[in-house]
Amino acid sequence: MKNSRILMLMVGLLIVAAMVSACVAPAAAPAAPAAGGEAAATEAAPAEGATAAKPYIPVISKGFQHQFWQAVKLGSERAAADYNVDITFEGPATEAEVDKQIEMLTAALAKNPAAICFAALDTQAAIPLLEEAQSKGIPVVGFDSGVDSDIPVATAATDNIAAAALAADKMAELIGGEGKVAVLVHDQTSRTGIDRRDGFVNRIAEAYPNIEIVNIDYGGGDHLKSTDLAKAVIQANPDLKGYFGANEGSAIGVLNAVTELGKEGQIVVIGYDAGKQQKEAVRSGVMAGAITQNPIGIGYKCVEAAVKAINGEPVDKVIDTGFFWYDATNMDSEEIAPLLYD
Repeated sequence: MKNSRILMLMVGLLIVAAMVSACVAPAAAPAAPAAGGEAAATEAAPAEGATAAKPYIPVISKGFQHQFWQAVKLGSERAAADYNVDITFEGPATEAEVDKQIEMLTAALAKNPAAICFAALDTQAAIPLLEEAQSKGIPVVGFDSGVDSDIPVATAATDNIAAAALAADKMAELIGGEGKVAVLVHDQTSRTGIDRRDGFVNRIAEAYPNIEIVNIDYGGGDHLKSTDLAKAVIQANPDLKGYFGANEGSAIGVLNAVTELGKEGQIVVIGYDAGKQQKEAVRSGVMAGAITQNPIGIGYKCVEAAVKAINGEPVDKVIDTGFFWYDATNMDSEEIAPLLYD
């Protein structure tokens, strides 16, 4: 009997030991994913040498629809790749949508970017937001259009006054120094609109007393609106000798009006910027020539300046990106062809 009790006690102890072992063993299981499973990945410390996110720079243009802005976008993307920064490029559907651009600038500021590149549609409307950027220590770089403020640390742009004055000289030469001409501008609120208008008008006034500017209109850079405005001016002035379109949309509007009214060869058309339709018109002779900027250079230089400002490097307050006259005689040259986009 005594032996039986001892045997029963030993069996009981073995059963208890087995139960304890079964309860304790699973506690080690969660350690298995540490070799690379999700649990380890979410809690692991950053690997040595890991880098922070790239600096973010929103690039807010005056528009998006014209080929000019697409060329600026290309230049800014090249600079972003070269300087290892992230950018976004956006602009309103038309260059008359000042409120929409202000909304874009507001949204960009809310993201606390490292810097902002901005081409103002209205030189005054954006100043409160730019002051906010300044208060947050966010550098602002202007491009294409400047801003009537000292806030931008730099502006990458064409000397539009000088460029439009060259257009006026070419117009005077081509119409024989006398006669009636008209001007169609994209707006009267942006720095480019003001400077191109004044550069052309003032040069005519100071150097060509026998040339009369009969009309100055503003088409918002919209092809259809610009066409209607130009047609009205041509119909009201049957002896009109020349027409200057101060940006791509304005120039195309003038071209449309001239061709629709059968005035090819009767009116000297001078444009600004490039684009497929303008290039074809220059080749065919419907447009005498145009001023081209360096849109890829504008996009590149504004992002480059923003990166320098972020890094505390000195930047030039004004970055002149250059301009050229092109016509059928030089548009395929090595100097001009790379600046003419489709």
